[in-house]
Amino acid sequence: MKEENNAAERILNSPEDESLEDASLFEGFDIELHKRDVQRIDRLVDDYEKGILNRLEEEYTNKTTYPDRLADRIAQFGGSWRFITCFGIFLFAWMVWNVLLLTKAFHFDEPPFILLNLCLSFLAAFQAPVIMMSQNRQAARDKHESVIDFAINYKAELEIDDIQSHLHHIESNEKRDMQEVKSEFLKLRELLESIEARLE
Repeated sequence: MKEENNAAERILNSPEDESLEDASLFEGFDIELHKRDVQRIDRLVDDYEKGILNRLEEEYTNKTTYPDRLADRIAQFGGSWRFITCFGIFLFAWMVWNVLLLTKAFHFDEPPFILLNLCLSFLAAFQAPVIMMSQNRQAARDKHESVIDFAINYKAELEIDDIQSHLHHIESNEKRDMQEVKSEFLKLRELLESIEARLE
């Protein structure tokens, strides 16, 4: 009796039951998938996205020159908190150095900071075209990515239309088969009724 109970416990604790417990419904579909399958699907999607990003990055590297990439790096740095922090510290140090009495002998740009205004004007005049160049290339890259997205969506739409046409074809065949079965059934019924009438 004890051995039978142990065997029953082994059956209840079998891997099949564990796999059923780990099964879950796939989002949006009434399909039970194992967690390993869901993780595999997520991994495939991530790999696909990484492949597309790597391909776009490779095309960007091949089609752009070094000055273009340098402009992108400058624009990226100029639009970051790191640049704001460093530039704020630089401006604060510049003004403090030229205002303190302790460093009066070393002042090179006393208030109203004409040299500082000149440097800021030069920086703005230099940074604006660089940012515009980077934005133009980014717009072209976004356009290229949008074309790729459109092509993928169009291909998916064609595949969906093809699947729907196949489903409609299958449905029409099923209806035709049902009509044929129904007609055959009616014929058999009439035949049975005629046989019963003759027997009577």
